[in-house]
Amino acid sequence: MNVEIRRGTARFVERTAGRLTHHAFSFGPDLDPERLSFGPMVCHDDHVLGRGTGFDDHPHAGLEIVTWVVSGTLVHRDATGTEETLRAGDCAVLSAGSGVRHAEIAGADGPTRFVQVWLRPDEPDTEPRYARAQVPAAPGDGPVRVVGEGGPLSVGVADAALDVARLGAGESISLPEAPRVHAFLTTGALLRSSLAEPLSAGDALCVTGGASYAVTAAVPTQILVWTLPES
Repeated sequence: MNVEIRRGTARFVERTAGRLTHHAFSFGPDLDPERLSFGPMVCHDDHVLGRGTGFDDHPHAGLEIVTWVVSGTLVHRDATGTEETLRAGDCAVLSAGSGVRHAEIAGADGPTRFVQVWLRPDEPDTEPRYARAQVPAAPGDGPVRVVGEGGPLSVGVADAALDVARLGAGESISLPEAPRVHAFLTTGALLRSSLAEPLSAGDALCVTGGASYAVTAAVPTQILVWTLPES
């Protein structure tokens, strides 16, 4: 088993009018050959948008785009005629497939923070589709499946899954056994463990090698846990 901490402070930072983005992987002009992907995960962005700002209509193809809203509201519009307002605790999957245009704009109720992940799909030329779900999860529930087998949403990557865990202070969970596990703290902090330093909001824990790994919250904490195949 290999455990790597990827600090939020080490992410590539992009600032534009009304938007702050932290990129986990190489993106645009920020290129690091050692930070291109994690298995099929090619993008893991932490966005904060000012009221009414965001990403105007733009195209995507050959990607599975998974969005988790941490706070505020996010308005999604796409060329299939879909228009949805996502709120904190909502998750959405846009399978871009053969090609689709969409826009993502923060609602009028104030700043919006959301985490977005892009995955390389097993079949890149499928018909575009969009789905969303509200995911109730509370301290003591353990990891709750959001995307993948057993969850309300599906994604076009075999053996990929997303769980959310909301932990109370002192509560522990075991990360799943998988070729790759990516655990991202949206809020809160984790205590130091035998293999890792303490983690805080914006940090990620990347585990490879197929072994389970236990983490403990220092304060109320939300973790997004991706289980991923090798590639």
